[in-house]
Amino acid sequence: MKFLATNLPGVVVIEPRTFVDERGWFMESFNQRCFSKGLQDLGIPAPESFVQDNQSCSKKGVLRGLHYQRAPHAQGKLVSVTRGAAFDVAVDLRSTSATYGKWFALELNARNKKMLWIPEGFAHGFLALEDETCVNYKTTRYYNKEAECSVFWKDQLLGIKWPRLERYLLSDKDKNAPCLSS
Repeated sequence: MKFLATNLPGVVVIEPRTFVDERGWFMESFNQRCFSKGLQDLGIPAPESFVQDNQSCSKKGVLRGLHYQRAPHAQGKLVSVTRGAAFDVAVDLRSTSATYGKWFALELNARNKKMLWIPEGFAHGFLALEDETCVNYKTTRYYNKEAECSVFWKDQLLGIKWPRLERYLLSDKDKNAPCLSS
């Protein structure tokens, strides 16, 4: 696996090795030892462990996010797409960080097989670019409803450059999320 640092300290793009032959392809999608070493080689501490796996499947235009959980339930997330394509976004919410309010995005899809490591202290969201976009994410803490929070996806302070689509489908929670400056 190749581990690539981003403009947000702690957020990492992971490119797995894929073996292709006439039968199809094979890849190791997660290996704790490799994951920990890849992060440590970039000077990033590895999380203790993953405790929960989540999956969603979305129609084209579904926008989920920007979600996070408050401490002590803050989650690190390892995000991948196994079907379709998603514009995946991480936003730095660490108030003492030099990159507070900055964002990083990339397309995760079933073809490029890239993954995104988003540590605690970041909001996460994605826009499904195709029908039947299946997103998987491993989390470092269990979901806690009382710690659940959101940031408005079109917050002008953030200025995220979302891909233009004919329409966006959002939950009421995401439509009504507060802006970061609120």
